[in-house]
Amino acid sequence: MTENDNRSSVLEYSDESVATRIYCVRGKKVMMDFDLADLYQVSTKALKQAVRRNIDIFPDSFMIELTPEEFENLRSQLVTSSWGGTRYMPFAFTEHGVLQLANVLRSELARKMSIRIIEVFVKMREIFSFQHEIQKKIELLEGKYEGHDEQLTVIFEYLNQLEISKEIDLDYQNRKKIGFRTSLQDD
Repeated sequence: MTENDNRSSVLEYSDESVATRIYCVRGKKVMMDFDLADLYQVSTKALKQAVRRNIDIFPDSFMIELTPEEFENLRSQLVTSSWGGTRYMPFAFTEHGVLQLANVLRSELARKMSIRIIEVFVKMREIFSFQHEIQKKIELLEGKYEGHDEQLTVIFEYLNQLEISKEIDLDYQNRKKIGFRTSLQDD
């Protein structure tokens, strides 16, 4: 495979197609071994063998092995009826694990694809950061205007009372006067 073939292979994956392969497991953004094997164009078995041979360079912060419950939960999220039998639980790789995995596989395609994947992780982090910032601003605005409903209700209540008192005053002024009248007063 030439360098141009590798480049076009890597570029055929959009940010969205890579991002849909990123999951949240144990509070971490991860990619599964079978997805990475597909992207790196190697078998899942070969990928896992390379990891097991170099397990010392994959600390818990780089890679985790899913529990059967996590695997079942992931399968239900993917709405996939069956992946076939698996002898071992899948590995989930963090952003750092993806980069380390490309070094272990030692292929040009894996290196280029890992760069592409890391770019998507970075973009996702920027989007989440921006969303978090917007959420904070919304919460700040909500806090700032939180008591305004009650204050506006009080103001409208006061305005209504003023309007009622004006009507009472007008009624009072327009009433028929009784009592002693001088000849200068009009009816």
